[in-house]
Amino acid sequence: MARIKLPTLHSDFSVDCVIFGFDAGELKILLIDRNEPPYKKWKALPGNLAYDTEDIDEAAKRVLYELTGLKNVYLEQLYSFGKIDRHPQGRVITIAYYAIIKRSDNGLHPVTTFAKKAFWWPANSLPKLAFDHIEIAKKGIERIRNKIRYEPIGFELLPEQFTLTQLQHLYEAILETEIDKRNFRKKILSSELLIESKNKQKDVSHRAARLYKFNKIRYRELKKGGFVFKL
Repeated sequence: MARIKLPTLHSDFSVDCVIFGFDAGELKILLIDRNEPPYKKWKALPGNLAYDTEDIDEAAKRVLYELTGLKNVYLEQLYSFGKIDRHPQGRVITIAYYAIIKRSDNGLHPVTTFAKKAFWWPANSLPKLAFDHIEIAKKGIERIRNKIRYEPIGFELLPEQFTLTQLQHLYEAILETEIDKRNFRKKILSSELLIESKNKQKDVSHRAARLYKFNKIRYRELKKGGFVFKL
C-alpha cells in the first residue's frame, strides 16, 4: 500500500493574524493562549508556520480557523516581519494579515490543541505577547487608524442597524480622540452613506435613538465616480 505523504510545516515562513472587533465601546483584538513551545502559556496573535504545500493566503485562512474556529473571514496582507531574532528557533519570516469583523457574528472555538482558547482583548491595553506580536498588533492598529479616515471600514464593526452615537463612539475608540458631536453628525449625514431606519433603540433607559444602516449600494456608486470618504 502506498504511503500518503502529509504536508510538512515550512520552517522559514509563518503567518500571523490581527483580527479586530468592537464591543462595549472598545476596539478589541483577537488573541490566543498558546499551548505549545516556544512561548507555551503565553498570549499571542493567532499564528503558525505555513505548510510547504500551501500558499501564504491559504496558510493564513487555515491558521485562523485552526486556532480560533473562524471561517470565511476576508483577510488582507498587512506587513512582513523578518528580524533575524524574532523567533527563538531560528530565522522565520512572518507575513501578517488583518481583518475587521463583527464580534457578535462569530464564536471562538479552536479546533487544534495548539491554542488553549481564543478571546478578545482591548486594543489599547494589550498584555505582553509572544514573539514580536506586540509590534505586529501595533502595525495593525496603525493601519486601521489611517484607513478609517478615508474608507468607511468602521461600518464593518457595527451591527446592521446602529445609532449615530454608536458610530461616533466607534470612531473615537479607533482614533483614540474625542470628536465634536455636531460636526461628526453633519458630515456623516451629508455623505449620503446612511439609510435612516424606521426602527429605534429598544430596552434603553434614555430616549430611544433612531437607527441607521450603511448604504453599501450608494457607496459603490459614489466610489465609481471618484468619491473618497473622508472624516
